[in-house]
Amino acid sequence: MKIESFCLEILTLTISAAFESKTNKIPLLNTTRIKIEVLKRLFRLTHELNIIENKKYLELELDLQEISRMANGWIKYLSQ
Repeated sequence: MKIESFCLEILTLTISAAFESKTNKIPLLNTTRIKIEVLKRLFRLTHELNIIENKKYLELELDLQEISRMANGWIKYLSQ
């Protein structure tokens, strides 16, 4: 349930950032970046506790890494 909550928060923050002005986007994206990192650790924990199988964990981890890169790229773009 906590993982679902984090996913929804990340989605909400990302959509909110898309509609904000340039100066207001960065704080939202920084919060998003932190929540993505927490989500990565939650998935790692579920994997270590054998709640999800290895294949699914690897897929999710790759997706989260890509999402993280995109958020970081957006922040760098706005910081220029």
